[in-house]
Amino acid sequence: MSQFSFGFEVPEGHVLPDVPPARSKSRKKAAIPREQPRVLSSVPHDSKVPGEDEAASMAKKLSAHPDYKVLRRLQPCLDYGPAAPGVVTRRVLVLDTETTGLDQRTEQIIELAMLAVDVDVETGLPVGPVEIYEDFEDPGKPIPPAIVQITGIDSAMVQGHRLNDARVNEMVARADLIVAHNAGFDRPFVEARLPVFVGKSWACSFAGIDWKAQGTGSAKLEFLAHESGWFYDAHRAQVDCHALLQVLARPLPKELQTGLACLMAASHNTRYKLRAIGAPFDSKDKLKARGYRWDAEGRVWSTTLPSQEALQAEGAWLKVAVYSSRSARLEIEALDSRVQFSARQGDVFELQI
Repeated sequence: MSQFSFGFEVPEGHVLPDVPPARSKSRKKAAIPREQPRVLSSVPHDSKVPGEDEAASMAKKLSAHPDYKVLRRLQPCLDYGPAAPGVVTRRVLVLDTETTGLDQRTEQIIELAMLAVDVDVETGLPVGPVEIYEDFEDPGKPIPPAIVQITGIDSAMVQGHRLNDARVNEMVARADLIVAHNAGFDRPFVEARLPVFVGKSWACSFAGIDWKAQGTGSAKLEFLAHESGWFYDAHRAQVDCHALLQVLARPLPKELQTGLACLMAASHNTRYKLRAIGAPFDSKDKLKARGYRWDAEGRVWSTTLPSQEALQAEGAWLKVAVYSSRSARLEIEALDSRVQFSARQGDVFELQI
C-alpha cells in the first residue's frame, strides 16, 4: 500500500543528519558505507489521497524505476472486444467454488462462480462479452469458523440461498472446456451437486501448466496475479475467477502462447496414472525424488504422466532403477479430459515391463 503522508513535518530543504550504525555484537568491526544526507520536502498533515489520474501518474513513474514494482487492483474485464471475421472459437468456462470443507463426500458448496467466454483457437485470447454467474447455497449446517475466516462467508450470508440449477445447467451445457485452478478439488464438488458437469472436458490451470518451468516461484493464483502486476481480495469465488481468466489470457513467461491456449491444446490429450505395483521398499527414496506419491489406502507408489511417450519412458526407468531389471507389473489408468480430476475412475489396464 502506498503511503502518502508520514505524519510529521520537515522544513523545506532540511538535511537529516547521518545516524551512526548500531554497534555489532561481534568483536570484528565491519566496514559500513555511510549514506549521503537525504533532503525531505515538507509534507502537510492534511495531505489527501491523490485522485485517479495523479495516482496513475505516480504508479507510472514508480514502475519505470528499477527498484520498484507497482501492483494495481485487479479490474474485472467484462468484454474482450469483438472477434475478427472468420475466427474459430471455443467456449471456455472458468469456475471456482467455496465449500464448508475439503471432502466432497461430507462437505457442501457454499458459493459457486462461473465466467463463460469465447476464446480464439488460434491466438488463445478471449473475445467478446464475459457471461457471469455467482450465487450462494445454504449447506444446511453451520459454516465452520475456519472457513468463515478464509472466505468471509458466514451462515447468515447463505441462509435460504440455493444455486440456480437451470442457469448453471444452461451455461455448462454450452461450454467446450471447463477450467479451474484446482480442478481436483472443484470438479468432485460440482459433479456431486449438479450432474451436468459429468462428462464435460476439464482442465486444471494449477496442474496442467508447468509453472516452475515457466520460471514462476509458485503456482498459487495470488502469486501468479502478483507476477502479472495485480492484487485482489482472494478466496471469494467470482474475483478468483476474474483473476484466473486474466492470468490465463496473458502469454506464458517462456512461451508464445497464452495459458488458455496451452490448456485447450492439452485437453485433447490423455494423461496416465501409473501405479508401481510391488515396488521394493528400499526404492522409496528414488520414487519420492522422482515425484511419486504414496497411496496409503492402496499401499502403492503412483505418478501421473502426460503422454504415451512419457509412459513408455517411465516404464523403462522403473525396470532398471526400481525393479533391478526384473519383470514387473504396472497398473495404468487412462485419464482423458472427461474424467481427469473427477472422483470417477478412468480405463484401467496393466503394463508388463
